[in-house]
Amino acid sequence: MELRQFENLILQALEHEKGGLKVYQTALKCAVNDDLREEWEKYLDETRSHVEKLTAVCRSLEIDASAETPDRKIVRHLGGALVEAMEMALKSDTREAAELVACECVVIAETKDHLNWELIGKCAKKLKGESAKVVEEAYGEIEEQEDEHLYHSHGWCRELWIQSLGMKAVLPPPEERKHVKTAIGASRAQQASERNR
Repeated sequence: MELRQFENLILQALEHEKGGLKVYQTALKCAVNDDLREEWEKYLDETRSHVEKLTAVCRSLEIDASAETPDRKIVRHLGGALVEAMEMALKSDTREAAELVACECVVIAETKDHLNWELIGKCAKKLKGESAKVVEEAYGEIEEQEDEHLYHSHGWCRELWIQSLGMKAVLPPPEERKHVKTAIGASRAQQASERNR
């Protein structure tokens, strides 16, 4: 495994989680649905702990958590663009439309988060000794939360879109009701809701 690229991944993941704090803080300003607001408040708290955990991983692996890299700047820029999109929606549209934009931004952010943690898990299997233990522990604590963030956020986005199109939506979405944490579970929940529409 290329250790320099692994360090780059950890720094990108840390930057993305820091950007995720801003994404959720802004998304909460857009939230209309109380159940969705509650979900995002939970994810904001979990994202705070992800930042702390990745900072601790950096310390343990002797990675400078404040190191500025070109890739890290790009990650920060992308996160800022998601925040800017939500702020634009808040200024120029209805609250419901801004909520929908926020859902889309959260899905985009959580897709990158999910990828980061999937890759971190693969790296943990290649590391040795104490490094492997530190990374595996972080992965074990966070990966399932990231699965939930992605699949539930996707369900919220889909159902709010369906509602905005004037069709019958299932809110909270089935992914939430069934506590889905896998791609297979998300697919089954979505199929079940389609049969019940």
